[in-house]
Amino acid sequence: MLDLFADAKPWQEPLASGAVILRRFAFDAAPSLLQAISSVATLSPFRQMVTPGGYTMSVAMTNCGHLGWTTDQHGYLYSPVDPLTGAGWPPLPDVFVDLCQQAAIAAGYPDFHPDACLINRYNPGAKLSLHQDKDEPDLRAPIVSVSLGLPAIFQFGGLQRNDPLKRLLLEHGDVVVWGGKSRLFYHGIQPLKTGYHPLTADCRYNLTFRQAGKAE
Repeated sequence: MLDLFADAKPWQEPLASGAVILRRFAFDAAPSLLQAISSVATLSPFRQMVTPGGYTMSVAMTNCGHLGWTTDQHGYLYSPVDPLTGAGWPPLPDVFVDLCQQAAIAAGYPDFHPDACLINRYNPGAKLSLHQDKDEPDLRAPIVSVSLGLPAIFQFGGLQRNDPLKRLLLEHGDVVVWGGKSRLFYHGIQPLKTGYHPLTADCRYNLTFRQAGKAE
C-alpha cells in the first residue's frame, strides 16, 4: 500500500501520452477538501443517478460549479440546475479551484480553468464501468481527478473499449491528470473493497474537474 510512505513527498508517475499520476499531491489539502465536499452536499445532496437505460448507478454523485453532470431519459448532459433541488449547483469552493489548478500546472496544463466538478462517493462494492469523458464540448481541456479516502483500483485503457488496461492503485491524496492524446482514453474504477480510512470511514471520494462549457 502506498500509505506505507505516508511521510514521502509527492512524486509523479507517467501514465500515458498526456497523462500522469501525481502521487499524494492532494494529501495535505485533503481535510479542507473533505470539509468543502460536506458543504456542497448540504446544498446539493448525493444521489444515485439513473442512466437512460434505467440502470441505477452504484456510485453516489453530486456536483459543484457553473455546470453539473447529470442524466435524464434522453442521455447524459451538463446542466446549470440541480434537478434534485431545482436550484443552481453550489459554486466551486476556493480550495477545489486552487488544488485543481496547481495539479493541472504540475501535469503540464497551465491554462486549465474548470467550470464543473463531479463529486463521486464510493461505498464498498461501488464501481464505475469503463467509459470515456466525451460530453464536454472542448476536448482540448484535460481532466483532473482527485482521490480521497479508501484506496481503489483505477483502470486506464486506450481509445477503444477493448484496448489493454492498466490497473493502478490510487490512494488518499493521489491526483490523475489526463489530456492531449489520452483525453478520450477509456477508464473506470473496480468495485471498492471494504476498509476504513480515518478521514472518510468506509468510503472513497473522487473529485473530477472538467471544462464543461465552451471556452471563451
